[in-house]
Amino acid sequence: MDRDPSEDDSVADLSFEAESPVMPPNELLEELPSYDWLLQGRGRRVFFPSLEVLERPQEPASWSSVLEHSRVPVVTEEVAREALLSFVNSQCCYSSAAAGNLIIQELRQQTLCRYRLETFSESRVSEWTFQPVTNHQVDGPQRGTSPRLWDMKVQVPPMFQEDTRKLQVPHSSLVKECHKCHGRGRYKCSGCHGAGVVRCSSCSGTKRKARQPRRCHMCSGSGRRRCSTCSGRGNKTCATCKGERKLEHFVQLVIMWKNSLFEFVSPHHLHCPGELLAKARGENLFRDENAMVYPIVDFPLRDISLASQRGIEEHNTALASRARILQQRQTIELIPITEVHYWYQGKTSVYYIYGTDHQVYVADYPKRYCCGCTIL
Repeated sequence: MDRDPSEDDSVADLSFEAESPVMPPNELLEELPSYDWLLQGRGRRVFFPSLEVLERPQEPASWSSVLEHSRVPVVTEEVAREALLSFVNSQCCYSSAAAGNLIIQELRQQTLCRYRLETFSESRVSEWTFQPVTNHQVDGPQRGTSPRLWDMKVQVPPMFQEDTRKLQVPHSSLVKECHKCHGRGRYKCSGCHGAGVVRCSSCSGTKRKARQPRRCHMCSGSGRRRCSTCSGRGNKTCATCKGERKLEHFVQLVIMWKNSLFEFVSPHHLHCPGELLAKARGENLFRDENAMVYPIVDFPLRDISLASQRGIEEHNTALASRARILQQRQTIELIPITEVHYWYQGKTSVYYIYGTDHQVYVADYPKRYCCGCTIL
């Protein structure tokens, strides 16, 4: 339990130690005069390549030809009932009796259009970070000039699949003693303040139990116990440098591939939630994918053309100042939706069948009961 007093001279006291810096000290930056383009201030910095001239994509086929080859199956009364039964059977508190016995009075089917724009972009951010110095060779500025961030070649993930990668910028490493332990590799334990022992929690340091003549068996009558935080050493290995005493500071490149999404469903007067229609499975009517797509024009439903213009403008404006667009994809899908009017036990109501896979939305199903579970 006893410690060597000579250890105190090589152990840092962290009682008033500041948090780890987000950048190395200024004297380190002075060794990198060519890094002004990398970092400014004390935070991250984003970099962009120069814009490239893109070729105009091929014009789409005429809309009349596209619409002629699109067919959405008609929902019959039998299909409507089967869809409702399938939905009811998937719910724990819905009775299938109502679905089997209700009388379908009317089917009102319509087709909505859903426009979707996906923009796959890449952004690059530089930031200072550090790691304990190990036996590996430090790649510092003496080995050459660091490449600019957009000159670093990186394998792009599959289009429209988000990912993040972190890379060390070549020739950007600098070594300095650890700022946390001041190069000592250890610091005083905060649990015992360097003493290696703490007051016994059983006898509160009195060496004896209250109203008992015998000495405390937990501390053997000493009133002190070995500190469990540092195992009695009085100090701990520096968590920042892992006891290596020095840190390697370097510039880290953070590459983020993100897929931005814009969606629009054509206007309707149905009481089916919009978030369900946004996720509904539809029939693909039109698809355009290129490094940069252009707004759809002359679509029979003007709202879709306007949505295309708005979506492309929003994405291009938002990303122009912080990322590079790699690929864009826009689609138009037909979303069938059927409003089913039915009668059951003297009351009339409606439910909706939407999507090509016949999903069901019903707000007031007539036969629901509680069995101790939550009704979804």
